[in-house]
Amino acid sequence: MPAPTRRPPLPVLIAIALPLLLAVVVAGIGLTARFSEPAAPGPDTSPLATPPVEAPAASGPECTALLARLDGDLPAGDATLPVRPLADPAPAGVRAWAAVPRPVVLRCGLPRPQELTPTSALLEIDGVQWLELDDGVPEPVVVTYVAVDRPVYVVLTTPVDAGSGPLQAVSGVVRDTLPATPVAVR
Repeated sequence: MPAPTRRPPLPVLIAIALPLLLAVVVAGIGLTARFSEPAAPGPDTSPLATPPVEAPAASGPECTALLARLDGDLPAGDATLPVRPLADPAPAGVRAWAAVPRPVVLRCGLPRPQELTPTSALLEIDGVQWLELDDGVPEPVVVTYVAVDRPVYVVLTTPVDAGSGPLQAVSGVVRDTLPATPVAVR
């Protein structure tokens, strides 16, 4: 007759099972964390401090009319960029929208850009002539566009990753609000 098998006492079984169970749980958490992507941070929507710059026509009727038409959210591809408030004291002629990693900023009424020459390459978007300027580094973080064929210079700075949506949306408003003028080159 075979000898009866004896089961280990319950405390011994628990002492063996708990560390094994803990190891399985820790491995599962580690695998989940390794393969899950962190959530992308949302855009900063706090008030944006915009330094004052020379903008002689910023308070003029052209800029006032343009900014009145750009007081809502801004289309950007498949997304919409919310208006970003400006910190006090806010300079005249400025609008901003929350984007990642940097905001989209529009300034109206700035002086003629020095980069505008008779041989400057211009982009035409929705009937508006834009001079494109980058931030001067090998891998630009922002790109700046200057509308050069209107009675006032309009400058739009966007993060490179924002795509062409903000420029297209602003171009339509500039075209519909400000009359076209000849490009003034020296």
